[in-house]
Formats: sequence, C-alpha cells, structure tokens
Amino acid sequence: MTARRLFFIYLLILLIPQVDVCVTERMEDIGKVVLIVLPLAFYWFFLLGFKKPSKAFLWAFPFAFLGAFQIVLGYLYGRGVIGTDMWLTLMTTSPNEAGEMLTQIYPSVVAVCIIYLPSIGYAIWHVKREKPYEKTFRRNMRIVGILPLIFAIVPTTMAFRNEKYKFLDDFFPVNVCYNFKLALARARASANYKEACKSFRFGVTESDSDTIPEVVLMVVGETSRGTNWNLIGYDRDTNPKLSKQSNLLVFGDCMSQSNATYKSVPIILTRATAEDFDVLYTSKGVIAAADEAGWSTVFISNEPRNHSFNDFIGEQAQEVRFQRDSLHGSPMDNLLIPLLHETLEKHKGERLFMVIHTYGSHPTYSARYTREEAYFKPDLAVKPTAENRKIITNAYDNSIRMTDGILSAFIAELDSTGCPAAMLYISDHGEDLYDDARKMYMHASPYPSYYQLHVPLICWTSDSYNALHEDRVGMMASRQQDPLQSDCVYPTLLSLMGIKCNYGQTHLSLADANYKKKTQRTYLNDHNEMMRLEDVIEPIDIEVMKQKGMYVQE
Repeated sequence: MTARRLFFIYLLILLIPQVDVCVTERMEDIGKVVLIVLPLAFYWFFLLGFKKPSKAFLWAFPFAFLGAFQIVLGYLYGRGVIGTDMWLTLMTTSPNEAGEMLTQIYPSVVAVCIIYLPSIGYAIWHVKREKPYEKTFRRNMRIVGILPLIFAIVPTTMAFRNEKYKFLDDFFPVNVCYNFKLALARARASANYKEACKSFRFGVTESDSDTIPEVVLMVVGETSRGTNWNLIGYDRDTNPKLSKQSNLLVFGDCMSQSNATYKSVPIILTRATAEDFDVLYTSKGVIAAADEAGWSTVFISNEPRNHSFNDFIGEQAQEVRFQRDSLHGSPMDNLLIPLLHETLEKHKGERLFMVIHTYGSHPTYSARYTREEAYFKPDLAVKPTAENRKIITNAYDNSIRMTDGILSAFIAELDSTGCPAAMLYISDHGEDLYDDARKMYMHASPYPSYYQLHVPLICWTSDSYNALHEDRVGMMASRQQDPLQSDCVYPTLLSLMGIKCNYGQTHLSLADANYKKKTQRTYLNDHNEMMRLEDVIEPIDIEVMKQKGMYVQE
C-alpha cells in the first residue's frame, strides 16, 4: 500500500473518536466544530512529521489507545468522556470484576479491535519495508494542511471567547489527559492516606454505657437500586422476608451522593460529603470513632481488595476479614451469615460495632444467587441489550431477593443475642437497566441517572434496643418520609451508638434532635466538586422523581 494512501487511512482512523465524541456529547456548536477541525490540523501535520506514515501512526499510539477507550465508554454509557472517576475505577477494579464487566461490553470491544488492531498490526509489520513519502506529495500536503490549520484557528478563538466552553472539559483528548492527571493526584493522596490521618482523633466525649452489651451492625450494599425494592413501592415481590419483619424502618426517599463505589462508600462510612469531600484525605471513619469510644470493632468484606479508601477505612477495625483473601472467584453473600454468627459469639457481653460490605447486585446478576433462588425466570445471562431487558431485570430482581434473605438472616442472628441491637443497611449506588429511551446500563457513568442514585436505606432495631433507646428510634421513625442522601449514614451510626464527638454532624443524623430536613440535594461530580442534583441529572430523571414524590427543590 502506498504511503499516500496510508496517510489518509491513518488520518481517518485517528479522527474516528473525535466524530464519536462530537455526536455523543452535549456542548456548544462551536465546541463541536473545534473538536473536529483542530485535531484534523494536528493529526495532518503529525503524520507528515515523519518520513513514513506507519512510523508516525505508531508514535500516535497513545491517541489511538485513548480513542479506543472512548469508543468503548461511549457504547457503555451513551455519553461522557473518560473521566477522573473512570480512571480511578480502572485502578481499583479487580481482574475478576474487570472480566465480568468485559462480558457486558464485548460488542464495543470487538468493534474497537476491528478498527485498531489491524491498522496497528499492519503498521508494525510494514514500517521497516515501507517506502517514505514522495517528496512532492509531502511538500504539497504540508501546503494543503495550512487550510485546515487556518480554518481551525478561527472557531477555536471563538470557542475560547464563549463562557460556556471549557477547553479542559470539552476538548478530546486533552480533557481525558487532564482527568488522568487528576486521577494520579488522587491516587497519590490515597496512597498517603494512612500517614496523613495517623494522628487524627474524633475527640469522643460520650458513648453508650459500657456496662450494657450492645451490637450495631452496618451493612453496605452494592449496586442495589431503591426502585426495585418491593418495600419502596416496586410491584414485584423482591422483599418477601423483610416485608414481614417487625421493627423495620424504611427510608424510601434516599439518594446516593455518588454513582462510583470508591467515592460512595467513604461518604457512607466517614464524615466526607459532597459538600466537603476532601476531608476524607486527612480523617478516619466511623469504625475508628467506635474504637475510640471503647467499642469492639469488626470489618468483613465480600468485595475484592483494591487498595482504595474502602480498604483503608475497613482496616481501621480491630478485626478485619476480606473473604476473597481465602476464597477465589466471587463468593456469594450468603457466606457472610455464618461469619456474623461467629463474630457475635466471639464478642458476647461486649459493645460491638461491625461493618459488613456485601457484593450485592453487582453484574453479572445471575451469578449473585443460587439456581434454587431463581424466583423470576427466565434469568440466565444473555447479551446485555435493551431487547433483553426482561431477562436482565429478572436476574437483577433475583439478586435483590438474595439480599433480602441475607439481611433477614442478619436480623435473626442479631435478635438471637437478646441484647440491644441495631442494623442499618444502605447500598452504595443503584444501577441502570435499560429503563428508558437512553438505553443506559450498569453504573458509574460520567452522567448519572435517577436509577443509579436512588438507593434503599433501612434500619432494624431489637425490642431491647427500642426499650433502651426509645428516643432515638422514635426520631428515626418520624423521618421515614424525608428526602435523604447517603451522607446521613455516618452521623446516624454515631447516634445509634450514642457517640458524641467533634465531628458528629448531628444535623444529618436521623437519630438526633439536631437533625435538619434537606431542602436541596447535592452530588459529587467527576472533579470532586459539589453540584445541585438537578444540574446533574436530566429532565427525564427529574420527571421520574416528581412522579414518585421525590423531587426536592429550594
């Protein structure tokens, strides 16, 4: 193949992701023009900067890699460039989890392989034997290239004068590189976390009496969306056991402040919120507060270790167990039930605070429960498409039923101790299941939907806990209809243990007299900036929230 022809083929391949982003992203028209013409001029001269086009294309591999990644992301979420959260998710995702995710997006992976692998392979094979550009062609193309360069300068200047245009956010692949830089900075801060918060103290001034053994259990769910819980109005029987449970408080109007696990879990277990997330890097979590107050602390996780804050916060407990340290693959959450029993037996007569992090309804949904528990059928794994939504939803709802059974078993174990006991459950975020015309699937998308943020929040208390702490339970019961967010969990746990400290955030606690009802919901965006939820989700999501009576506006 001639160098002349290769020049245009490589140029076209490099511009494919620019066109993809131009189609999927919502930005000013002038921004879309810049998105095409400026890279066109750049790649034009880049390919002519080498004597051989294949050599130039191989040096352009980083651009090709980012382009391929962007195409896969566009297929998965419909819109959004590779953000900081996506880079960090890649850094903190286990190989097993990544493998499960790849099975969900293989069509886009195949398409990317078809586009990029043959061209890169050909360039590697052909570069040494390739004839260089003809001198006249190279000279003429440089002259012709002045036209797209001049054409790029005018709209680029106009875009920079437009207040709504933000180069670091809107221009691919510069925005992706900028997000990668932010991700590296956060990764360094995460790696330095233990040293940064080594001397942190909550300054506990009060806690429940150590003469009375109590148990407070925090269960962190995974990918369980509130809209599929029968307890919260879903029309399918996904909560057959919890729906018959006494002493259960259901908070159906709760939204997560993040749709990414590595941020949503710290918001649940620490004083970090969307309004002030950076305090996470220098302060410990609720487990450390309980330890400081004299409680025995235990952390058990069915999630894979990923060297993120989720691990670091859990490791602040006196006893730590990651199931996957000893079990291979993706062990089911029902294996957590005997571990809770063993822990309760071991700590009889003590004040015990325990956190259990489940794997919940993480894809692949049909792998989260046994075949005997496949209540909704057909449910076996199929190609994830909107056409297969019914089968996918059946599998997802079965995973919710699995969670229902596990939480009911946890309650039975706690109740059997006879001591005052409380359990709080919330999911880290929800999930998209091809719910509307957007055909969105899974979670952690650059732009969240209502379905990714609406999460179940429930609380169970034993009869003896109710008798001992009637005021706390009464305050929580009166707030079941309030608009909530995941930032209420950390202070509520402190209140359930009677812990008062310097960082109690009692205005967010459902079990404290200082609680203040939210008049505005917030969201932690990709750059860790607080945004009004209404400015993040789309009108179609707001309409769903209005229909459910969940829309909150100042």
